[in-house]
Amino acid sequence: MDPNSENRENYRRRRSELNLHRNRVFAASKSSFKQGNTFIRFIGLLVLIVAGCGVAWGAHMYFSVHNAIDNASGNASATSGKIAAKQPISVLILGVDQGIEGRHDQGNSDTLILATANPQKNKATMTSIPRDTLVDVLGEPGNKYFMFRVNSAYEVGGNKAAVKTISTMLNVPINYYLEVNMKALKSLVDAVGGVDVQVPFSFSYDWCDFHKGKQHLNGRHAVAYVRMRKEDPRGDYGRQLRQRQVIEAVAQKAMSVNTIRNYRKLVEIFDKYVKTNLTFNDMFALAMNYRGCMNNLDSGYIQGHDAWINGSSIQVASTKELQKTSDKIRTNLDLDKETLNNEETRQNELNEIHNHINWENPNAFTNYQIFDANSDTPQTKNSTSSSSITSSSSNSETNYAGNSGNNQSSKTTKSKKNTTWSIFK
Repeated sequence: MDPNSENRENYRRRRSELNLHRNRVFAASKSSFKQGNTFIRFIGLLVLIVAGCGVAWGAHMYFSVHNAIDNASGNASATSGKIAAKQPISVLILGVDQGIEGRHDQGNSDTLILATANPQKNKATMTSIPRDTLVDVLGEPGNKYFMFRVNSAYEVGGNKAAVKTISTMLNVPINYYLEVNMKALKSLVDAVGGVDVQVPFSFSYDWCDFHKGKQHLNGRHAVAYVRMRKEDPRGDYGRQLRQRQVIEAVAQKAMSVNTIRNYRKLVEIFDKYVKTNLTFNDMFALAMNYRGCMNNLDSGYIQGHDAWINGSSIQVASTKELQKTSDKIRTNLDLDKETLNNEETRQNELNEIHNHINWENPNAFTNYQIFDANSDTPQTKNSTSSSSITSSSSNSETNYAGNSGNNQSSKTTKSKKNTTWSIFK
C-alpha cells in the first residue's frame, strides 16, 4: 500500500473523530451541564458587570470632582511644586459674607483662618484672626486703607488683598487661599448629613435653639451657630471657636465613606461657592500625604485688646501677641523666627511712648491713636491723611466691642456714597 495513501487515511480518521466530538457538544442536552458550573459562570458575569459599573461610576465621580475644583481654581490641574515635594504649606481660609442677610456687594471676610500643615512633622496649625483686628490693609496699588479692620481687606481687593495684608501683619508666607461664600455653609452642612458639635453654652439665635452639650446641626442651625457673637461672653473669640468646630466637623464628614454618595451635591456647592488657587491634584495630594497632620492640630487665635478709636470698636493686638503668633506659624513652616517690624508694631510702639498704653489694663483703650504713616504725628479726623477708622462701622450691622462684654454698642452705619474715604492713598 502506498505510504502516502495510508497517511491520508489516518488524517481523515482523526478529522472525523474531532468533528463528531464537536457535534456531540453542540447537540448535548441542557442536563449534561453541571448546575454548579452554570452558577459560577453567572456569578462571574455578575461580578464583571458590577465591577464595570463601579469603575464607570468612579471615573465619572473623579472627573466631576476634578472639573469642579479646577473650575474653582481657574488653573491647570498640575500639582504645585511645594505640595508635590511634601513641603510645609500655608492656606488662608476666607469665609465671605456675600449672600447672607440679603447682601449682594463684595462684602467682607467674616471668617479669617490661617492654616499650616507640615507633613514631615505631622503637625498642623489653625489660627483664627478676629475680623475687627487693627491692621494696615494692603490692596492693589492706589487702593490702600491705612489702618482699619482686617476684614475690610477683602472688600478692598478680594482674596489677594486679604492674603497680602495678613502675610505682612504676621511676616509669614501664604501659599494658597480658599475662599468660601458663607451662603454655601447651609448647603454644605446639609450635603454631608449635618454635623455634631459641642455647644459651649445654651443660647438662641435667628429662631434656632442651642443647648449646652453635644448637638446635631443641620445647615440652617449651623449658619446661626457660627454667626452669633453678641450673646457669647467671649464675643468674636467665642464665635471663632464655633466656626472652627463646624469647619473641622464638615471636613471630617466630607472625607467619610458615607458622604461619597452625596458627592454630586458637594461638587455643585464647590463649583458655585468656592474659589481657590489649589488644583484638584493639589487637594488629592494633600489628602494622601498631609492627612496625618490633622492628628496633631494646634488650634488658636490672635488675642486682641478692646479699643475705641474715633468712636469705633476695634481689636488691637499687642506686639507680643503678634510676635507669638508669627513664631508659631513660622516654626511649623520650618522657617527661622524673625522679629516683627511692620506698621502694626510701629503703631503699638508710638502709642506706648506717647499715650502710655498699658496692655495689662483689662479696660478698653480710649486713648489709642492712629499715627500718620512715616510720621510720629497723630492723625486727626479732618486731616487729608486721616485714619480709615471713623465713627462708621465696617458694615451695616451694629457696631460692637464684643470681646469684653462691657462696652456699649453704637448703632452707626457706613455708607460709601456719603463718606469721604480720605484713607485711600
